[in-house]
Amino acid sequence: MAAGAPPHGAPTVEEQEEAAGVGILLQISMLVLAFVLGHLLRRRRVYYLPEASASLLIGLMVGGLASISNTQKSTRRWFNFREELFFMLLLPPIIFQSGFSLAPKPFFSNFGAIITFAIVGTFIASIVTGVLVYLAGLIHLVYRMPLIESMMFGALVSATDPVTVLSIFQELGTDVNLYALVFGESVLNDAMAISLYRTMSSLRTNPSSQNIFIVILRFLEDFFGSMSIGVGAGFISALLFKYSTLGVENLYNLESCLFVLFPYFSYMLAEGFGLSGIVSILFTGIVMKRYTSPNLSEDSQRFTASLFHLLSSLAETFVFIYMGFDIAMERQSWSHIGFIFFSIIFILVARAANVFSCAFLVNLVRPPHRKISRQYQQALWYSGLRGAMAFALALQSVHDLPEGHGQAILSATISIIVLTVLLIGGSTSTMLESLHVAGDGNNGQHHSFQDQENSEGNNVGNIELNNVEGTSNANKFRLKLREIQRSTPSFATLDRHYLTPFFTSRNGDRNGDSDDDDHDPNGAPQRSNELQGVESHRLPTREMD
Repeated sequence: MAAGAPPHGAPTVEEQEEAAGVGILLQISMLVLAFVLGHLLRRRRVYYLPEASASLLIGLMVGGLASISNTQKSTRRWFNFREELFFMLLLPPIIFQSGFSLAPKPFFSNFGAIITFAIVGTFIASIVTGVLVYLAGLIHLVYRMPLIESMMFGALVSATDPVTVLSIFQELGTDVNLYALVFGESVLNDAMAISLYRTMSSLRTNPSSQNIFIVILRFLEDFFGSMSIGVGAGFISALLFKYSTLGVENLYNLESCLFVLFPYFSYMLAEGFGLSGIVSILFTGIVMKRYTSPNLSEDSQRFTASLFHLLSSLAETFVFIYMGFDIAMERQSWSHIGFIFFSIIFILVARAANVFSCAFLVNLVRPPHRKISRQYQQALWYSGLRGAMAFALALQSVHDLPEGHGQAILSATISIIVLTVLLIGGSTSTMLESLHVAGDGNNGQHHSFQDQENSEGNNVGNIELNNVEGTSNANKFRLKLREIQRSTPSFATLDRHYLTPFFTSRNGDRNGDSDDDDHDPNGAPQRSNELQGVESHRLPTREMD
C-alpha cells in the first residue's frame, strides 16, 4: 500500500469531499422546504401543524426514505452531524436570541413570578422527575439508572422551549402577561437546568464530594459564576459603545462587528473558566438588549437584531430537522420503550408540581386582581414543550454516561421533544379556546392585569400592594410578606436611577424608554415582535392613550 493511501474500504479524499457537498446540498434543501412550508402554514393559519412540527416531519420523511433505500450508509455520511458544531455554532445564537428578544416591560412587571417559576419551579420539576425515574427503576418498572444519573435526566428534561406555543399565543391574541410568564420562564429555566445538570454530573465524576453543602456550593458557583461573566461582558460592551461614539463617526460596520463578537466572547470566557457558556451568553443577551443596544446607531440596531434573529431561526430549524432525521435513521436505542413511555408521564407530573406549587406561592403575595388564575396555571402547565436545550444536554449525556445510560436518555429526550412538539404544539389553539384565555374570552382578566400595570407606572418587578382586609392569621402572614416587599427597593428604581444613566447615552435612554413602552426600534427579533403583536392585538386603547 502506498504511503498516505486510505485503508482498504475507507472513503478516499475525493469521496469525502463529494459526500460533504451532497450533505450540504441536502441540508440546505430541507431548510428551504421547512421555511417555505412554515410560511404557508402560518399564512393559512394552520395551528395544528406548527413550524417546528413541520421541520420535524421533513427530517422524518427524508430520513425514512433514506432508511428504506439502499443509500442509508451514504446518506448518514452526507448528513454527518458533529456535536462540536452544535455546541459551538448552533446553540449560542439560539440562546443569545432568547435573552436578547425579551421585551423589558412585560418581563420585569412579572419578574417575581418568572423567577419563582424558573428557579424554584425548575428545581422542583428536576427533583420530581429524577426521583420518579429512580424509584420506577428500583421496582423494575422502567430501565434502571443510579440516583445521580436519574437526577441528571431530571435536570435536562426540565429545560423548556415553548417557541411553538408562543407563536400560537401571538396569533390568537393571548394576554401579554401570560405570554411573558411562559416566555420568561423558558428563558431563565434553561440556565437553571444547565446548572443543575452540571452539578449532578460533577457529583458523578467525584463521588467523594456528595455532601449537601458542597453540592449547593457547586451549584451556586456554576450558576452565579456563569451569570456574572455574562452580565459583566454585557456591561463592558455597553460602556464601550457608550464612550466610543462609533455611530457618531458613521463606523457602522465596525460597530456591528464588535457587537456580534461580544456574545461569543462571553460564551468562550465562561467555558474557559470551566463554567457554563450557555448560561453566560443568555445573560449577556439580556444585558446587551437593555443597555448596549440603545448605544448603537439605529442602522446597527436594526442590522444586529435582524442578524441574530436570522441565525437563531436557521439554527433552531436545523435542530428540529436533524432530530426528525436522526429518529428515522434508527440511530437511537429503542430497547427501552417502557422508559420512554413512563418518562413522558413523569415529566407531566413534574410539570404540574412545578406550575401549581409555584403559582400558589406567587398568589400568596399578589392582590386578588393580580393572582394567576386556574386557567392561566393550566395554560402554563400545557406550555412545557422541550426543544433545543434539552436536546443539547441529552447529547452531552451520551459522553458523560458511557455505560449506556446516556444513549437511553438521548432516545427518551428526543421522543419527549417530538411528542410534545407534535401533540402539545399542535393542540395549543384548542387548549387556549377551551380554557377561554385567548381572544375576547379573556378580556376581563386581561384588563385587570393591564389596569394594575398602568397604575404601577414604572414600578417594574414590584407587585402593587393593596390594603389587606381582615385580621386572620392568613391575612397577617400575607400582610407581613407585602410589608417586606414594599420596603425592598424595586429593580426598576435601581435601573431607572443608576444603571440606565450609567451604562447608556442620552440617546440610549430614549431608546430604552421606548423599549419600556413595548416599542422596539429594531423590529426584527421574532419573539419580541410576537409580544408586540399580542399587545397591539389585545390593547388597542393603550396606543390611543
